[in-house]
Amino acid sequence: MAKAKRPAKKNSSRGAKGEQQRRRVLGDDYVDASLAGMDDFNRELLTFIHEWVWHDVWMRPQLLLKTRSLINLALLTALNRPRELLIHLRGALNNGCSVTEIKEVLLHTALYAGIPATIDSFHVVGEALIKSGHLPKPKLKKEKRKSASR
Repeated sequence: MAKAKRPAKKNSSRGAKGEQQRRRVLGDDYVDASLAGMDDFNRELLTFIHEWVWHDVWMRPQLLLKTRSLINLALLTALNRPRELLIHLRGALNNGCSVTEIKEVLLHTALYAGIPATIDSFHVVGEALIKSGHLPKPKLKKEKRKSASR
């Protein structure tokens, strides 16, 4: 049986440009933390992510970054990947997506990916938007006492 080909060594130009794009979308803190966790086991994965994902796909001019971010939110909802959803929520906000656009994408995703996955995404995204100050904290509703009927 033939051995699977390993990804090529990091092409500094593609890798560096991909890393810059990743930083623009997800932020320096996230990328720095990701790179700090790099080891011999995941090094090739991070190379793949920078070269293929962030350079070869995210840098294509045919779609705006904002559009790519909204697509990601829909796909990650459909795949029920809350951890990645939070990462790409940050990217969507960095790319100029509004809370209204994000909500509409999640609602639209429910039609094709299902209600349970979308409910989870609404919870995860809603909590993150409140925590980041993009949405106000919900006001606790006071229970109304029913008056006794006579």
